[in-house]
Amino acid sequence: MSKSINVALIGNPNTGKTSVFNQLTGLNQKVGNYPGITVEKKEGICKLPRGVKAHILDLPGTYSLNTTSLDESVVVELLLNKKDKDYPALAVVISDIENLKRNLLLFTQIKDLQIPTILVINMADRMSRKGISVDIEELEKKLDTRIALVSTRKNEGIDRIKELISEYKLLSKKPNVNTSRIAPEYFERLKSAFPNEDLYKLWLVITQDVNFMPIEKKRIQDATSFSTKSKEELKRLQHKETVLRYQFINGVLKQTYKVDIQSAKGFRATLDKILTHKVFGYFIFLAILLLIFQAIFEWSSYPSDFIDEQFSIASDWIKNTLPSGVFTNLLAEGILAGIGGIAVFIPQIAFLFLFISLLEESGYMSRVVFLMDKLMRPFGLSGKSVVPLISGTACAIPAVMATRTIENWKERLITILVVPFTTCSARLPIYLILIALVIPKGSFLGFGYQALTLLLLYLLGFGMAIFSAMLLNKYLKIQSRSLFMIEMPTYRLPLFKNVFYTVVEKTKSFVFGAGKIILAISIVLWFLGSYGFSNEFKNAEEIVIKRIEDEGLNNYSKNYIKNSTIALVKSPDETVITITKDSLDTIKELLTKRAKAQEIASYKLEHSYIGYLGKVIEPAVKPLGYDWKIGIAVLTSFAAREVFVGTLATIYSVGNDEEETIKNRMAAELDESENKPLFNLASGISLMLFYAFAMQCMSTLAIVKRETNSWKWPLFQLVFMSAFAYLVALTAFQMLK
Repeated sequence: MSKSINVALIGNPNTGKTSVFNQLTGLNQKVGNYPGITVEKKEGICKLPRGVKAHILDLPGTYSLNTTSLDESVVVELLLNKKDKDYPALAVVISDIENLKRNLLLFTQIKDLQIPTILVINMADRMSRKGISVDIEELEKKLDTRIALVSTRKNEGIDRIKELISEYKLLSKKPNVNTSRIAPEYFERLKSAFPNEDLYKLWLVITQDVNFMPIEKKRIQDATSFSTKSKEELKRLQHKETVLRYQFINGVLKQTYKVDIQSAKGFRATLDKILTHKVFGYFIFLAILLLIFQAIFEWSSYPSDFIDEQFSIASDWIKNTLPSGVFTNLLAEGILAGIGGIAVFIPQIAFLFLFISLLEESGYMSRVVFLMDKLMRPFGLSGKSVVPLISGTACAIPAVMATRTIENWKERLITILVVPFTTCSARLPIYLILIALVIPKGSFLGFGYQALTLLLLYLLGFGMAIFSAMLLNKYLKIQSRSLFMIEMPTYRLPLFKNVFYTVVEKTKSFVFGAGKIILAISIVLWFLGSYGFSNEFKNAEEIVIKRIEDEGLNNYSKNYIKNSTIALVKSPDETVITITKDSLDTIKELLTKRAKAQEIASYKLEHSYIGYLGKVIEPAVKPLGYDWKIGIAVLTSFAAREVFVGTLATIYSVGNDEEETIKNRMAAELDESENKPLFNLASGISLMLFYAFAMQCMSTLAIVKRETNSWKWPLFQLVFMSAFAYLVALTAFQMLK
């Protein structure tokens, strides 16, 4: 059995920690949450020499062990709890060559915990360009550790990290700094009260507001021989500790780290002036967004159409190959149709995450955050609110969790309440299919109408978030403000491996996360649509045939026969093919037979369980331009927004023998009262606006409840956003119809 060791990757944000993690683990990684905490946990396996495996845990980024957020607390809690299954046998501190001084503060703190620690200096390929030289051998002596000089961009130094990990037992555990020098008498009393505990670990337990095991604060507070200091006194001592550590770091770097100032200036400062310009910066960002949305429509159309067609072919193959029965219908009309309704959007989702990853990897996203801070402050939001609002374009759940970096509670609360207005990736499938159905393919100044519409929907969501923040700021009477600080990472070409891993991981998470919900809902919807209790459902075939004999086929069937006949007797170049009357009659006879079958299936669906449920909610959605089927899709999409398309795919597939894509089925739906396409400009715009403003999903409500520790705020969100979305959608439809 192979031996395994726990290795913790720790470092400041923007040091390339994720790049190192990806290089070490490849695709042998998984993402989850820490037990009981909604903080992302990334872990993977790295194979070392002699059959040893390293269990690599990528901890949240932190500047020091003096915690200010829940993410940072996770790091400290793990490093202090030897009973935790993930407690590291080795800590690997990732630093970057240009910010080594700041990075070493965290390194010295971790080493003082007497955990074997190695230092990885990343981005070594920038040394010559920035005029930096490092005496690695001397630096190892001064820090009493081993160092790996790495360039993840050039894939250099990764083997050195693996070598050092495998030799971790040879590392010194001796602390770099004697922390007790900041208050000798206090630390002496602390040592006397707890002679069997590590002194620096006790110091962290006392100063950090986190949950620690097995060393508990209660034990310290209950100790009769020791009385702790006030919060103000502890803060002063923490400051003295930081000064003491930087004195040590400055002394070390003075002898080992040199920078040619002239070589370090130039391109970055010039580019920053352009990208963060108070006028042009916004236009540049807007142009980049427009290019992204244009690419999403243009590049993804081919793979999306291919996937859509393959699911239709697969469904038809299952019906024609497997024995007819409940299982075959469930597979073809329920499971396959529902999953196909979301699988068709995998290319668009992948492209979205690709572009977001490129912006983050290049260093541009930090400039966007800095730029948008100037826009946010007049509306009462903290500059730190920009990060959750931007990350909300991927998903509202991690965006809400990202508000933990905002110290001021009122500013954090406002950010939590407005984040769901930003357009998340789950809304993208809805927007894409509706835009494709109701927005023409023309262009303006070289940009397609469809791409411009998508951009407007994103801007509309962001604008509503800002407007709501302004109202909440006034209503909650926020007076206190927190400072906004963000690090500007150096510009760099995105690393292909990082981008690839990010796109694969995020897309997989999106698809499988939505897939679980869609699978369950598809099975339920198929059952509700395939069965009924009324006589109309049981005698559907006799009722419909008699109605056709008395009144003829309905308008939808007549149009279907007409259009299908025209399509069959025309060649691809639109030339009419000569066909005999007998053949034409045969074609019409087959189409009529199929049209009757479709009318029977439609009648059964209308009188099934789901049909009656839809009729109950139809009066509420009819004024918005929706029928009962869309009403059901809106209702089920509260589980997850992307379920909307999957729901319609399932409903339209029940009893349907046609080999058609979901897009074609939606396009063919008629408004029975007016005999025109159900998905037209008015209803399409109404639906898009409804989803732009409605509360995203029940998972978002759950995470808001957890973050605010109250049902008051998520219920407020649900009622306000749903009512506002309904009114806007109603107004839009009534004006456009």
